[in-house]
Amino acid sequence: MTTDPLAPLLALADIAPAVERARERVDQAMRHRALRRQGGRVAAEVGLRCAVASAALEGYDHEREAVRAGTVTEPVLQGALRVAGALPGLTELWPKAPRQALARLHVLAARDVVAEAELGRPVADPVVAARLDGLAGLVAGGTTVSPLVLAAVVHGELLNLRPFAGPSGVVARAAARLVLMSRGFDPRGLVAVDVGHREREPEYVGAAGAFATGTPDGLRSWLRHYLSAVEVGADQLVVVADEIVAAG
Repeated sequence: MTTDPLAPLLALADIAPAVERARERVDQAMRHRALRRQGGRVAAEVGLRCAVASAALEGYDHEREAVRAGTVTEPVLQGALRVAGALPGLTELWPKAPRQALARLHVLAARDVVAEAELGRPVADPVVAARLDGLAGLVAGGTTVSPLVLAAVVHGELLNLRPFAGPSGVVARAAARLVLMSRGFDPRGLVAVDVGHREREPEYVGAAGAFATGTPDGLRSWLRHYLSAVEVGADQLVVVADEIVAAG
């Protein structure tokens, strides 16, 4: 009998209840009436807000309305926008060939930021390669834990490894969203998790550092942050949906 490598994470103090709370908050947000007829508009706005938040977390902060107006040409922000737009088209590839999907995300995120020869190519480090292989195995069916837990692990591991040159954090955040989308938790990419990370940025940075230690307390700190960010992302979905309803 094979033991699920991520199952012990649910035994960490407070994590199983936090998973349930985040799931319930998302389920509640998904019942918003705007999603029945205007889900596409909501998803597009969430994508834009996540891209702006992800670029800001990478150190490139821009006003959302300036981005919406198309006046921001800064390359990391443009890469984050390309990544957000590409996620729906990568949901089928992700569980089948996660390393290929990651390479595609990096090409989109890092164009005009790193040398063309580096696009889509992980750094040449055998430790990184082995860890990426292990992560790919989890994504491709090596675990049956909640998509929320897997997304948190994918995100934390990619932040820690920084397997690509340039805006590797944009890739990590996008990969975590891909987990939620491809596993049916958030199939349309409506939960603005990256906005949650941005709103809790000091905690995000600290918890990511704690995750890198690999200790139970470090893993618990990161999981608690990630699940809190999902709740903020669900609340942001409601805000976006309300605004779209009000706009008519």
